[in-house]
Amino acid sequence: MTEKWGKADLHIHSNHSDGLAKIPEIMEYVQNQTDLDVIAITDHNTIEGALFAKSLEELYDFEVIVGEEISSASGHIIGLYLTEHVRPGLSVIDTIAEINDQGGIAIIPHPFSQRGIFGPLGQSTFLNTANEFAFQALEVCNSIPHLGWANRMAAKVFNGGQGIAATGGSDAHVLRGIGTGFTRFRGTSAQALKKSIEALETTAESAPGGIGVALQYTKSIRKIRKQQAWNWERCHDR
Repeated sequence: MTEKWGKADLHIHSNHSDGLAKIPEIMEYVQNQTDLDVIAITDHNTIEGALFAKSLEELYDFEVIVGEEISSASGHIIGLYLTEHVRPGLSVIDTIAEINDQGGIAIIPHPFSQRGIFGPLGQSTFLNTANEFAFQALEVCNSIPHLGWANRMAAKVFNGGQGIAATGGSDAHVLRGIGTGFTRFRGTSAQALKKSIEALETTAESAPGGIGVALQYTKSIRKIRKQQAWNWERCHDR
């Protein structure tokens, strides 16, 4: 019997923060337009959308992880498998501690972007800082079109020997972006994904999206910025 390796998009935004799609639209899109086994809704500084998605899970053929992209004092951190909202504005160490206290997984998204905790110049300090922060996973692949250079830097510093798992996510703010970045893991369930991350056996991958998704973002940038304005208290960095 062939062992099944699943696919998970661990970085999706809804209109509960600065994404354009509503949760029911996201659920329908994942069901009908992707082959994802697991998704995580990771809105900025709220788990409202993720909890809503989780409540709809039984209607679909994939599983939902309750997540949040938290604005720490030094940059963004994704918490997965959450049961409660994690407060923004805390230090990196305290943010990760709050995630872990819930039995969650802490992922550093787009680590070398402007909003990543290491920043564009953080390559030289990555190893020492990673040991200090003790997070569980690094987003090696983020499929937002303008972050290609940051992905290349993340792939360069990540060698699998730091005790950190590799993950991928779309960072989708539009429906067409969902699933263009994903995590490959052993099994097909949300709990199997967690075990795979803990075993350091996940891989970060990307799917074809290319110019079509890039054009969608170009067309949607004004709407995304308006959505950020409507949810300013959630979306702006502390």
